[in-house]
Parts: sequence; C-alpha cells; structure tokens
Amino acid sequence: MRSSLYIGIMSGTSLDGIDAALVDFNSSTPSLIETYFVMYDQYLREQLLALNQAGYDELHRTALVSNKLSRLYADAVEGLLSKSGVSSQSITAIGCHGQTVRHCPQSERAYSIQLGNAALLAELTGITVVADFRGRDIAAGGQGAPLVPAFHQVMFGHTEKHRIIVNIGGIANVTSLPPKREVIGFDCGPGNILLDAWCLQHTGSLYDHNGSWAATGCILPELLEALLTFPFFSLPPPKSTGRELFNSDWLKSYLHGKESPQDVQATLLKLSVEAIALSIWLHFPEAEEIYLCGGGARNGKLVAELKTALPGKEVNLTDVLGVNADWMEAFAFAWLAKQTINKLPSNLPAVTGAQGYRILGAIYTA
Repeated sequence: MRSSLYIGIMSGTSLDGIDAALVDFNSSTPSLIETYFVMYDQYLREQLLALNQAGYDELHRTALVSNKLSRLYADAVEGLLSKSGVSSQSITAIGCHGQTVRHCPQSERAYSIQLGNAALLAELTGITVVADFRGRDIAAGGQGAPLVPAFHQVMFGHTEKHRIIVNIGGIANVTSLPPKREVIGFDCGPGNILLDAWCLQHTGSLYDHNGSWAATGCILPELLEALLTFPFFSLPPPKSTGRELFNSDWLKSYLHGKESPQDVQATLLKLSVEAIALSIWLHFPEAEEIYLCGGGARNGKLVAELKTALPGKEVNLTDVLGVNADWMEAFAFAWLAKQTINKLPSNLPAVTGAQGYRILGAIYTA
C-alpha cells in the first residue's frame, strides 16, 4: 500500500533559500507534519541571479548550479526527515519545484526554466522525485503559472464564503475561491522581489525586516504613478511574470537618481500593496475574506498597508485556516506530487490559460 507521506520542496523567486515540508495526506484534510529550511549562500544567490540573463558559457554554468541545487535539496530532505524522525522509505515522493531562472510564457516561443537535477535528487535521497511541473501546462497553451490555486481550492474553498488567497513571495499572486463558481488566479505584480533587491543594495540586508526601513521613508507619488502605468498591471488574466519584467534595471529606468533610498523603498512597498489591492477590487470586489501567505505576509508594514487598501474586507494570514503562511508553497508542491503519482490533473485552465486539465510533472523513480 502506498504511503500517504510526501515532501514538497520550494525555492522561490526571492532566492532566500529552500523550504521543505513533510505532508501527510492520510485524511481528507492534509496535515503539515514538519518543515525545514536551508538558506542560500551569497555565492549561489549571485550565480542564480546571473543565470536570469544570457552570459558566457551559461549551459555549463546551468548544469553545475543544477547539481549544486539538487545536493542542497537532498540536504533539506535529510534535515527534514531527521527532524521528524521519519525514514526515507516511508515517503512516496518528493515534489520539487526547482529554481526558476527564466519564465517567458507568452506566444509560440513560450517556455519556463526551473533549475535542478531531479535524477540526482532521486539518487541522493532514494525517494521518487516529481519535477518539471510547468512544462506540460505550457505545452497545452497555458502559462505554467501560477500552479498553487488548485491546491488553494482543495484546502480553503468554502461553500458559502468568497475567499481570496494572496501569496506574497518574490512575485505576488492572487487566487479567487468563489462558492460554486470557477476558481481564478494570476500573478498581479512584484511582491518582495524589488523590495529585497533595493534593501540589499542600500543596506546590505537580504530583506527589510517587518518593513521597518520602508516605514522611515515617504511614498513618492509621481514614481508610484509611473510604475503603475507599466502595461503588465493592466493586462487581463491569465497572466504570470517574474524577474524578466520586474528587476533592478526595470526600476532604475524610472529613477532620476536623486531619490532618497528609503523613499524608494516606501514607494516599492506601496507598489506591491497597490498591485494586490487593485487586482482584488477590479476582479473580485465581492470577496469577503482575504488570507495572506508567503514571506511578505510577515512584513507588518506591508500587511498594515494592505488592510488599509482593502477596507471592509477581513484580512488575515492563512495561519488562521490551519496552514502556516511561510510554508504554503512547499505544502502545495507535496500535493502536486501526489496528484502526479496518482495520475490526476493539477492545473486549472481558467488560471493558466491551458487548453484543458493536464497531469503535470515528470517522474524520476527512486
């Protein structure tokens, strides 16, 4: 009999490190058993950032980084199993998202690249690995992202209340869960990606803890207005994005160079808030409850601003629904792996734009 235990591994656009989650699907309500985090060192972070653009000998560099990532993924699995006291033989599969370095989902040239050597990960852990979740959806005409709305539907759908799940990772995305109607989800713009990059550049810190640095600055109205005119924000869903659009060079193109760094940080925080709030007001104004997850959900300043931008809405973290906001995506990729192993579809055509439901992922048997 197949075990109900799966591991989900997520390393997101923020490039902070690796989230690993051990999940039990034994009951109708999946449970998060244990979690483990491995931080990226500065050198690996720089290598991954460099691979977001064309460069010298990048195929060789990509292969080396993929192997390094898989060894770190294996370390995360080992740490997770040791922490939980569960043996590798008890795990049915690992769902590994991989590290995105390119996401270009538009037109006939569509593709999305997540680094990681799934075969090596299976070899190192002795556990079956499911990877390459985005490829099949893109092949079917979809954008390959976001993929977590199907998981949100399973975990948080309500028969009476219209809920919105907002994931504030490097990129922010929203999932609408209306009762008895179609689930919709899409990327709405930058979450932490610009905030983290600007903070690192000017303070040396990887992120602005609790938004405290942004709180010392003033919003620059003209800059905010200019940023919000960027065409992505007005595109209708389905839509997804990444560092290809929202990066330091993009931001610099809007700056004259005399702005106070903390004022830019305050404006970037407001940009993330506005991108989320405008998406909700434009597409789901009737939604009653908003639940936040991802690293940005722990940014007190951002959350306070978002509550102000969403008057009349109940805004909470997904913690109150029983899923720790920090581990949502790792949890989701454990579920995505389970769907693949059980030969069940896990994309939502209304979300990604795919021509139909598809079984996602490639399986690397232990």
